[in-house]
Parts: sequence; C-alpha cells; structure tokens
Amino acid sequence: MQKRTVLRLLLGTGLALGLATHVGAADTKPFKIGFILPMTGQSASTGRQIEAAVKLYMAQNGSTVAGRKIELIVKDDAGVADSTRRIAQELVVNDKVDVLAGFGLTPLAAAAAPIATQSKTPMVITAAATSSLTEASPYIVRTSFTLPQAAVSIAEWAPKNKIKKVVTMVADYAPGIDAERTFKDRFTLNGGQIIAELRSPLRAPDFAPFLQRARDASPDAIFVFLPSGQGAAFMKQFAERGLDKAGIKLIGTGDITDDDQLNDMGDVALGVVTSQHYSAAHPSPANKKFVEAFQAANKFRPNFMAVAGYDGMRVIYKAVESTKGQAANGDALLEAMKGQIFESPRGPVLIDGQTRDIVQDIYIRRVERQNGQLWNIEFDVQKSVKDPGKKK
Repeated sequence: MQKRTVLRLLLGTGLALGLATHVGAADTKPFKIGFILPMTGQSASTGRQIEAAVKLYMAQNGSTVAGRKIELIVKDDAGVADSTRRIAQELVVNDKVDVLAGFGLTPLAAAAAPIATQSKTPMVITAAATSSLTEASPYIVRTSFTLPQAAVSIAEWAPKNKIKKVVTMVADYAPGIDAERTFKDRFTLNGGQIIAELRSPLRAPDFAPFLQRARDASPDAIFVFLPSGQGAAFMKQFAERGLDKAGIKLIGTGDITDDDQLNDMGDVALGVVTSQHYSAAHPSPANKKFVEAFQAANKFRPNFMAVAGYDGMRVIYKAVESTKGQAANGDALLEAMKGQIFESPRGPVLIDGQTRDIVQDIYIRRVERQNGQLWNIEFDVQKSVKDPGKKK
C-alpha cells in the first residue's frame, strides 16, 4: 500500500513537472510575426518600405522581448487577395504565428480578416486604409491611417484657400470611395462645389482620359487619391495633359506625392498641396533620427508606409512586453495593443481602445525644393484626428 501510494505520488509529481516543463517551453518558444506584403507587382513599393522599416525597428530594439525571441516571417502576396488568404491560413496553421501583420491594400486585409477572427490571432494593418476595415474582425488593430482622416483635412483647407470648384478623381476601390465621399461631404458643407466625380481603375490605370475630362470641366482644382506607387505615373500624365499650365491646382491625399517617388516626379510636383499623417520632412527630433537611420540602412527615403510598419512593430513589441511574454492567448495580446499612446516619428499617436484604429495628427503639406531635393513641407496641422468615416 505504502509503495503504491509513493508510486502514485511520484507519478503525480512527474506529471506536474512535465506540465510545468511544457508550459515553460511554450513561454520560451519564438514569438512569430507573419508579415504579408506585396513585395512584387504594382504595389511592390509598399512592401519594400514596410519590410525595411520593420527590420530597422528590430535592429534598433533587439530581437528578444520579455524572454521571447522574435521571429519575423515575410511572405509576398503580390497584391492578390486569393494569395493573401492562402498565406494567412498557412501562417496560422503551419507556422503558428502569434500575430499577422502587413496588408498592402484593402482587399488583401479583408481576405485575411476571417482567418484572424477564427484563430483569435491579432492582425496589425500597416497599410490598408479603408475606414471600415477594423470592423471586419475584432482582432484587427491599425497603425497606418484611414482615407477619411486625410480627405477631411484637405477638404477643410481647400475652401479657405480660394478653391471653390473641384473635380474629384480617385482609384475605383473602397479607399477611393472613402476618400471621394469624405472630401465631397466636408467640402460641400464648407460651401464648395463638386463639378465632376471620376474614378480610375485600380489595376494598370491610364490616367490620360480622366485628366482630359477634368481639364475640360475647368475646375479650380482636382482632388486626387491614388494607392501608393501610382503617384509618379499620374504626375507625369498630369504634366503631359498640361493641367499644370492651365492653372488647375492639384490637391489630394499624400499618396500622390509619395516620398518614395517624389524626387522622380520633377518640377510638376512643386506647389502640390496634400494632407497626410507623415512626411519624411516632419521636423521632430524623433523623425530626424528615424529618417537618418532608415536612409543609412536602405539608401532610400522612408514614406508613410514605412512609418506605419515601424510603429506596427512598436505596438507588437510593447504588447509582448506588457504581457510578460505570456502571449499565447491572442485576446490578452490584443488587449495589450489597445490604448497604447506613444511618440511616433510622425508625431503623437493613440491606438483607440474601442475602435482599435489610430488617432493621429494630419498635416497639410506643400511640395518644395530644399537642398536640391523635393520634400512635402508641412505648414498646417489638425491635431488628434479620429477616423471620421466610422459609424456613429
């Protein structure tokens, strides 16, 4: 009897030790972040910028957080939603990632959202900007921006600066519709008039016919939104159609004067006014350090996608740190992401605890030449802008 009792105690102790060893092993496993980015295809500049910023953050802040080794897995979806869905599934099921991140366009983020929900995996959006995306899954957190944030700010500025009649021209997909609707609502509320609404195809657009229609309408300005990577082609055709010589101003969201392409646009970009949450010329000490380190590591200038990737890693790292590395529970990790407040290279940032969306300053900028290069120079700001596109 005594021997059997001792044996049972030993077995019980051994089982407990085994479980403790298993839990301890789980806590020291690598913390895996699966970034899904368009590294090839039309939106490749988005992937290149975000990947570079993510790697810079890791180089500056180390690859171990709260005892967990950070393992970065970058996958190329080439901007194709079916690929995004498949890759997200593989990352969750096969690689057992703790966080999904990236998502260069709205359709790509939307494709991955159900997988994040089903697996209870936090999903950090560092690019896609449709307002409603955070409603696609309760596990989505965004560190980029929304188009309504940018569009409402330029819509406030324009009628105060002798712009009364506008043609809108946006890419024909959800963020473009967001930008068009938000700009129109605020601009007309402030006494402006929309005289034409144009939508260009998302894939391989030819802007010439749309620009001709815009010129024929004789507006004071054209308001433009295009996805990151299309700005240089647009600006070239804007000049070829002579709109700059016709006295038609160009205003829009910051995508059209993307820092990644701005120096390739030439003098036609000078004077273009846009609204955006980030410029590489933002004069804060934090941004000057960021730009210097980014350029030293990559030999190109960071853009608004880069800062969102950089801040996305910050949000993930701080969540791992605050959960003391015990981040196997996706809900706990998600809660640790909500409500974060920090100083980004772009300025002060809040991750709204209720919407899981970003609250940030939006800057009005004008393209100027300084020290032989083109820059988006900030001259006005709207502080702490929440997404105006969210349902009330």
